Amino acid sequence: MPDYAQLAAIRLGFGLSPRGAGPGDPAAMAASAALAAPDPAALSQDQVREWHQEGRILSREARQGQGDDATRKPDRQHRQRMRGMFEAALADRFARAVDDPSGFGERLVWFWANHFTVGGGALYDNLMAAAFVNDAIRPHVTGRFVDMMFAAETHPAMLRYLDQARSVGPNSVAAMRAPDKPMGLNENLAREMLELHSLGVGADYSQSDIEELARLLTGLTYDPRQPGVFRPARAEPGAETVLGNSYGGERPQIGDIRAVIEDLAAHPATARHLARKLAVHFVADDPPPALVDRLATTFADSGGDLAAMNLALAEAPELETHFRAKMRQPFEFLVGSLRSLGVDGATLRALPPRDRATILLQPLQVMGQPFARPPGPDGWPEEAQAWASPQGLAMRITWALKQPARLVDPLPDARDFMHTALGDTLSEVLAWAIPRAESQREGIALVLASTDFNRR
Repeated sequence: MPDYAQLAAIRLGFGLSPRGAGPGDPAAMAASAALAAPDPAALSQDQVREWHQEGRILSREARQGQGDDATRKPDRQHRQRMRGMFEAALADRFARAVDDPSGFGERLVWFWANHFTVGGGALYDNLMAAAFVNDAIRPHVTGRFVDMMFAAETHPAMLRYLDQARSVGPNSVAAMRAPDKPMGLNENLAREMLELHSLGVGADYSQSDIEELARLLTGLTYDPRQPGVFRPARAEPGAETVLGNSYGGERPQIGDIRAVIEDLAAHPATARHLARKLAVHFVADDPPPALVDRLATTFADSGGDLAAMNLALAEAPELETHFRAKMRQPFEFLVGSLRSLGVDGATLRALPPRDRATILLQPLQVMGQPFARPPGPDGWPEEAQAWASPQGLAMRITWALKQPARLVDPLPDARDFMHTALGDTLSEVLAWAIPRAESQREGIALVLASTDFNRR
C-alpha cells in the first residue's frame, strides 16, 4: 500500500499532483481543510442580488420599449455578462480544487454543498447556487455544523430552490391584508430540513412535525428588491411544536428558526445520518459500521465540530482497508485528471469561454453531472452504478484522449505520467500496458481511463 500522503491524496483529496505532495499525517491532513475558506473576492449573494435587481429593471425596459435593437441591447448584454460570471464561478471551483495542496478542503466543500443541495438552471438561480457555496459552505467547513446548517437553510439560493417564497402563514399579517389572494404553506424546506439535512429519512418524526416546522419557517423569503430574508408579516403567529419542543409565540423573529436548527443539529439521529453520509462519500458505498459509529460519536461528543469530524476521517484505517471502494464522480475525475497533468488554477481561470465549455462544462454534462443542476434535493448519487453509464464512461475516454494535449504542451512521457498520477498504487497490468501504447497521447489516455485512476 502507498504511504499516508499518497493514500490521503487519493481518498480524501482529488488525487496526486506533480506540483507537490500532500500532508504526510492525519493531523496535517485535517488541518489542511482550512484552506477551503471563503475568498473575499469570490461571488457573493450580495452581488447577485444587485445584478438580479438590475436585470429586472433592464428586462422591464426591454419589454416596454419599441422592440428595436437599441432597446433590447442593454438587457441582452447584461444577461451575457451574467452567464460569463457563472462560467467564471465554475472555473474558480475547478481552480481551487487543482490548487489545493491536499484537496481535502475542496472535497469537503463538494460534500457539504451536495448535502445542502441547491440547484440552478435559470440565470440568477445559477449565480445564487454559486454564491451559496461561498456564503454558506466555505465559512463553516472547519466550524460547527449548526452554523453551516443555519447559513444554508436561510440562504436565498435554498429559499428559491425549495419554493420557500411561496410559503405564507395562513393567519399572518400578509394573509390578512390580502384575503382574496391564494396563500398557504409550502412544506418543501421543512421536509428537506428534517429528511435530508438533519435527522434523515426514517427518523422518528411525523407529518405533524413537518407541518409545524413549515409554519415556523413562513417568515423566510427572498426578494431581490429587499435586503434580508425574514419578513415577520409573512410569518404564522403563535408557537409551533416540533419534535415535542415549542418555538416562537411572541413576535415572529428569525431567532426562532435558529433555535429549532440548534436542536435539530444536536439530535442523535443527525449525528448518525451525517456520519453515514460522510463514510459513504469518502470510504465506501456500503460503509463500514465501525467507521460510522466512530464518526457519529465524534459528532455527538464534540457538539457538531466539523474540524473534529475531519480529523476522525483523516485518521480512519478504513481509508486503507477499503481502498478503491469508491468510483470518482465526474467532477472528481476531471479535477483529478487536471491535477495529475500539473495544470494550475491560473490556467483554468484564464480559459476563454469556448474552452471552458469544451474542457469543463460540456464534459461534466455528458458524464451526467451538469454543474449546479443536481437531479433533486437529495443531491448527486453516491453509488458507483450511477456514474458507470456507457455514455459517461465514453466521455471520460474521449476527454482523456483529446483534452490533455490542449492543456499541456508538450505532453509528459506516459511512462513517467503513470507514476505521477497513481504513485505506488499503480497496478502491474497498467504498468505493463502503458509502455506499449502507440503514442504519448494514448498512453496518458490509458492512465486516465483506467480502473486504477477512476476508483479511489
